[in-house]
Amino acid sequence: MKRKAPSNPVILPQKQAILEEDKVKCLFNEKIWNPEFRDGLKQEIAESKPYNWGTIRDLVDDELLRAVRKEIETEIHFTKKETDIYKVNQSGDLANLAGLDWNDLSRLPNLYKLRQILYSEVYRDFIAYVTGSGKLSGQKADMSINTYTKGCHLLTHDDVIGSRRISFILYLPDPDRTWKSHYGGGLRLFDSIIPNVPYSDPCAKLVPQFNQIAFFRVQPGFSFHDVEEVKVDKHRLSIQGWYHIPQKGEDGYIPGEEEAWVRTNTSTLAQLESNVLQDYEFPKFERDILPYHQVKHFEKVLDFKKSDQDPEDQNREVTPVSAISDDNHLSEQELEYLTQYISSEHLSKHGIAKLQNKFLEDSALQIDSFLNEAKSELAKKLIKKEELEKECPYEAKDVQSPWKTAIPPHKWRYLYIDGKSHENFRNEADILANLNREELPNFELLKQTLSDSANGTEKELIDLVEFFKSTIFKKYLALVTSLCPLSEQILIRRFRPGQDFTLATKCQLNELLKNVDGFVDSVLEGTLCLTPFDGWESGEVGGYELYMADNEEEHEEETKTQLDKDVEDAAVYRADDNGDSVLINSPARWNTFNLVLRDESVLEFVKYVSWSAKSSRWDIKMQWDVKLNETDQ
Repeated sequence: MKRKAPSNPVILPQKQAILEEDKVKCLFNEKIWNPEFRDGLKQEIAESKPYNWGTIRDLVDDELLRAVRKEIETEIHFTKKETDIYKVNQSGDLANLAGLDWNDLSRLPNLYKLRQILYSEVYRDFIAYVTGSGKLSGQKADMSINTYTKGCHLLTHDDVIGSRRISFILYLPDPDRTWKSHYGGGLRLFDSIIPNVPYSDPCAKLVPQFNQIAFFRVQPGFSFHDVEEVKVDKHRLSIQGWYHIPQKGEDGYIPGEEEAWVRTNTSTLAQLESNVLQDYEFPKFERDILPYHQVKHFEKVLDFKKSDQDPEDQNREVTPVSAISDDNHLSEQELEYLTQYISSEHLSKHGIAKLQNKFLEDSALQIDSFLNEAKSELAKKLIKKEELEKECPYEAKDVQSPWKTAIPPHKWRYLYIDGKSHENFRNEADILANLNREELPNFELLKQTLSDSANGTEKELIDLVEFFKSTIFKKYLALVTSLCPLSEQILIRRFRPGQDFTLATKCQLNELLKNVDGFVDSVLEGTLCLTPFDGWESGEVGGYELYMADNEEEHEEETKTQLDKDVEDAAVYRADDNGDSVLINSPARWNTFNLVLRDESVLEFVKYVSWSAKSSRWDIKMQWDVKLNETDQ
């Protein structure tokens, strides 16, 4: 899908009514012009953690800001927008205030006045002084209006886009009520382990109040922040904007500075897409190569299936024959093993033929009631007990073995079990000391280390993983998909309410297999969703897994400069509200197994799980590199 970008920053006309300096100053709190206050704030910002940021209460004349808020409420229409990284109410065609027709100010005179003073030279110089940012542009205006209602959020990002130098948020919640911490909607700041790799948990939080501004220098690799989900039925209105590098003709303009800034400081989105940070990502995309004898066994199975067809039918499309035939592709012993886990309806001759036909047609399957009743009921009982009786760890330092926290949080955050050792994983900084450590997953050994009393849920989930790793299950998989597995990776995942998600990513092919005969440029993905409570169908609480076409490259103009491309909003990665691009949208359910064959043009993510969800989203995620049987090509 093409990136959903707001209106770009606008170069304002040179000839427009400009308030005199003394009138501008009168519309701000007089304290900000006091040298003692300015110097104190400058020192506070220089010493702030985790990076240079500051806040000012009662910034603007109270009467003016109340009038602005009233204009916004009465004159501006908001539409809920949702992507992989945010859910927020945006102001339709007024999303970028600098894009308004300022010759018609009858509806929004106070909003216009506010923009004037925020981009006035005297106030820009104040902000530049206290932040130490250097000169700021008055021509390049970049402001937007958002209102966060219950469930709205903005996930971790660093605002490094284009020529941005300072980011600010002016808060306008109810002026006659205190916005309390438990309402959510706070601005949270993240420290970095190393440049471009933030910690999972925030280290500072600002609870916003009416007429309070928060601002910070846009610092590549460091200025990570998010907006906490709003948890109550209240509106957290705000005006967000950026100050940019001076433009040609402005005081402080340096030829080539903006181009050099953009060229040097790659946005985190671009870094994630180019995989330059993959060494610092956990879990890693490491699909382990299957033993040679297993692969040859699957090839033989697929050859048998091919030979079952009538010779006259082999040169045209046909309905695949069932795996359960006189040739007994699945032996009685294999069927007996599969029946211990999979519902019998998906193992019958008719059931497998139905799955084969559906996958052949769509390259995807949704198999409901996949596990048999006994396995399903046991797993549901254990997961519900985990949800209802045990406290879920919400900070990385509290996560205990065998669970780990996925990092970095500007790409994903969830709990997972990968079958590998847990050494030093609670201290995220120590993870980097083991970047090149090679270790194969060993779920059987891991299960042996767990106690029955404390880890019943984990042991049962690991038992399911061992089933999916079995040769017999992969043989079943080959029969259903007509694809030969070459590698595998399996993770147990838990997405906690108010905490976890994955952003839209492309699949990565295994370079070690690219020269294998029949290797396809796609990855087969399986997701067994084991979410025990209902309430997910509407998508309002998130937790859905979404696959969508990445059409961005088709829409980009070849003549576009890199600078033009980078002015798109860092907080808007991929939009999922375009029905033409959405391929699969699967809400969290109980006992549903999804199989999807996707190539590098298909993006996938799990939407942030809201605080209002009844439980975590639980699943087992599988990936296989696959090839077509040579006789099928």
